[in-house]
Amino acid sequence: MRKDLTVKKFWENKSWIIATLAIIITFFVLILSLESNSVTVKVNQLNIRSGPSVTYSVKAKVKHGQRLQVISRKSNWIKVIYKHRTIGWVAAWLVQNTNVQNVTRLSEATIVLDPGHGGSDTGALSMNGQPEKRYTLEVAKRVERKLQARGARVVMTRDSDKTVPLAARPEVANSASANIFVSFHFDSSDENNVASGYTCYFYHDGDSKKLAKAVNNNMSDLPLPSRGVDFGNFLVIRDNSVPAILIEGGYINTKKDFKQIKDPAYQKKLATDVVNGIANYFKNNN
Repeated sequence: MRKDLTVKKFWENKSWIIATLAIIITFFVLILSLESNSVTVKVNQLNIRSGPSVTYSVKAKVKHGQRLQVISRKSNWIKVIYKHRTIGWVAAWLVQNTNVQNVTRLSEATIVLDPGHGGSDTGALSMNGQPEKRYTLEVAKRVERKLQARGARVVMTRDSDKTVPLAARPEVANSASANIFVSFHFDSSDENNVASGYTCYFYHDGDSKKLAKAVNNNMSDLPLPSRGVDFGNFLVIRDNSVPAILIEGGYINTKKDFKQIKDPAYQKKLATDVVNGIANYFKNNN
């Protein structure tokens, strides 16, 4: 009789028991899922931001060796849970980057570099027929390496001698969820040897102008004269949705300028100055 009562009570409470078991199983599956879908931070002071961009506020900082549970991914940012209570976003390319000692706003940025011309579009020619497209790519690649060394995510509109339509170049910034866009060119005058120097152009006031000034201010020690910061009605910066500038790094059809343009030492110095200018822009524009 007692056995019959026990069986009866079991069946009466079956729904409650099944529901409880389901909750317990779901809880353990969730814990296992979170543990298996986690990452270990390998940089110092990784920022957890309120949204998937360097423009969002910092909610917390994560030290080297801490684990983060991954919720989702968007635009090369990861939505995470930290210490089971803080939810926010971290830059995916930084989480396990062992080359970056400390995270900065520059290292959290996505930067599009645009080497002007390419492929069938040679750009301007030097007095001995050397194409502008060659040197814009060489300088852009130097900038790319220096930015990556400092942790930034870099996207190139072209990384080889290929044709890229003008209208497609600013679109790269949109698709990459970029923070800034920098286009590289070398100027040319109507006559040989009548102009000299470098110029930083912007189209939109505000952040684009601030970026142009920040970069230009760091180029003051180049062996060519500065022609300053100026408005430029160029499609790649005019039709851009992010802060965008176009740098003319010297006059390719002026003998003394071209001597510098083709010199790896000048290219290296130009790249260093551009990167430092970009870093100052991010440092001073929160």
